[in-house]
Amino acid sequence: MAKILIVDDDQGVREVMEIMLQQEGYDVTSTEEPLKAIEICKKRAFDLIITDLKMPKINGIEFLKSIKDQRPDAMVILITAYASGETAINAMKEGAYDYVEKGENWQQELKRVVSSALKKKGVINDSPGENMNQNKEGDSSFYGMIGTNREMIKVFATIKKVADTPANILILGESGTGKELVARAIHENSSRLKMPFKAINSGGIPENLLESELFGYMKGSFTGAYADKAGIFEMARGGTIFLDEIGDLPPVLQVKLLRVVQEKTFRRIGGADDIKVDVRIISATNQDLTEKVKKGEFREDLFYRLNVIPIYLPPLRERRDDVPLLINEFIDKYARMFGKEIRNISSYAMELLMNYNFPGNIRELENIIERSVAMETSNIILPENLTFDTPKFDMEIDDRGIDLNEELDRIEKTMIEKALIKSKGSKKKTAELLKITFDSLRHRIEKLGVGGD
Repeated sequence: MAKILIVDDDQGVREVMEIMLQQEGYDVTSTEEPLKAIEICKKRAFDLIITDLKMPKINGIEFLKSIKDQRPDAMVILITAYASGETAINAMKEGAYDYVEKGENWQQELKRVVSSALKKKGVINDSPGENMNQNKEGDSSFYGMIGTNREMIKVFATIKKVADTPANILILGESGTGKELVARAIHENSSRLKMPFKAINSGGIPENLLESELFGYMKGSFTGAYADKAGIFEMARGGTIFLDEIGDLPPVLQVKLLRVVQEKTFRRIGGADDIKVDVRIISATNQDLTEKVKKGEFREDLFYRLNVIPIYLPPLRERRDDVPLLINEFIDKYARMFGKEIRNISSYAMELLMNYNFPGNIRELENIIERSVAMETSNIILPENLTFDTPKFDMEIDDRGIDLNEELDRIEKTMIEKALIKSKGSKKKTAELLKITFDSLRHRIEKLGVGGD
């Protein structure tokens, strides 16, 4: 049974929604206090939250932001009698699923949007209460992840097998493949579901700040420490902590993390007392940790402690059969966000995307579709509105080196794809734009596997 939370200070409206949705077969909880609702959400997980826009103390947008900070995957619908296009766009940008105005037949519209949201999340099929988050045969959605590719089905199956074990998990995969979504799916499938999920990017925070973010500090332990502060290990007590880009963790913090993993204790910066913590650790990296261990850049004992169960996420280029599913998902998402009627993509635009390598993986595909929907003026995405990420020519060369031929092929392929888009698929025009012969272009297209008419 899908679980819905209603937040509205108008008792009459709140009761109408509660009765209506209960009759639809949903498990409904309601409150007039948005601050109380925030506390309820810390203890219970809801499939959908419905909130009024105009409320005392904090408004619906502020409530939405707070819920999204707490549960980024939460589905939220805003309801108001004061609808405006700008407000709707702002709500969608903050992560609202949709927006319903209290006009004529608003109850019927709300039922439709609720059903749509729960189907999108994979909670219901044609009738309320039928759980579809278990990735049944033929279902392409699994806790925010989209895919029917064989390797992704294996990932979904592994998540279900290991979610409720205490074992630490290491998620391996390139940037943009959705490693945090996997971590959240593991948490959502575990007995820790109602406890906190905390994520931190080990490579995105300066070393001098990372320790305090992880373990907290005591008042007066350094300049600016005006009060005691808990780190995310304390805040995640009883729940799950996700350590992204673990390969970037500095050596001194590797030692401290190893102690947490082994002994389940740590100390705040400037603290004298050990703090005991029960937390499930999920790590992720886009690096070859085995190689870093060999070079002495990552502790071997920590690696084996974190890598009890490895989960490999394939890059998008290895699961091209999922590209159309993802494209449709992103078109639907951004068409709603930008208030557009775009529902499809032209066959040639689809062909260009199917033949693109996506070095940035799913994150890059989503960015491409978001830009395309924003720029498109018709009701279908056309090839001229596809904008691929510009290749980085100022790339750094680390100790591992690079495959120069591979990088040059990638850059050349991207340039040909851009020229094909600009010329609307005409190879003759493309050759002219690139100042090469038609035969040379044809040879390069065959060699690099570039799509075209």
